[in-house]
Amino acid sequence: MSLVQLDDYGPWTVTPTPRRETDLQALQARLFADLADFVGDRDGYAFFNRFDNMVAVTNGIDRGPHERFQERVRNRYPVTASVGIGRGTTPVAALGAASEVLQDAGSAQDSDRREVLGVAGETAGPDAVTIAHFDVVDVTGTYTDTHNAVDADLAVQRATTELAAYLRAEHDAVTQFVGGDNVIAACPSLERAAFDETLAHVREVADVTLQVGVGHAETAYGAGQRAKHALETCRETGTRIRRAAADD
Repeated sequence: MSLVQLDDYGPWTVTPTPRRETDLQALQARLFADLADFVGDRDGYAFFNRFDNMVAVTNGIDRGPHERFQERVRNRYPVTASVGIGRGTTPVAALGAASEVLQDAGSAQDSDRREVLGVAGETAGPDAVTIAHFDVVDVTGTYTDTHNAVDADLAVQRATTELAAYLRAEHDAVTQFVGGDNVIAACPSLERAAFDETLAHVREVADVTLQVGVGHAETAYGAGQRAKHALETCRETGTRIRRAAADD
């Protein structure tokens, strides 16, 4: 996992005076698009997270490409980026190692911390990743076409928050909302029963019914594509959980 952190970003947004919020949002969106393109071209997955802190699943992407991404940010934007690359047996462990790299180098708001790039953490077993792609069952008919847009958004947010918290607590997964009603989790290889329990928990706590496709591969792209195809099978057949076969 890679953690991308904008250097000294908070102070920059109010120097010499507070900057227009819409300008900051546009900058964040463009920068995330660059990260998504960079990671996607190398078969990874990127998540906007909090925008000034972005997360990526970067199996197989070494230091060199990360350095080139930092150079791209430096040349295109009025800010720089530090990157921690973490390795671990679970996504949370890997992201924790990436976080520690940057925290050990100084605060995100230290004016003298610039373009840190470090690698930390241990791996054991095969270098592979599992991606679970969730969405809301019939979100259009259940929410979009029948509810106030505010209420529909709140329902998806509740489901996302409960899903992310549960998967983090129970399975050391890193879960991110990716737009619409879609949520993607990088997680350990889990049995079907774990996903049954996860869907049941979200349904009970948030009153939202989810379905999920699961894929496993050496890269986030490979696992994610298998997960997306499995999710399509859920939509077509009415099943709630579908694990892609190794050759899908």
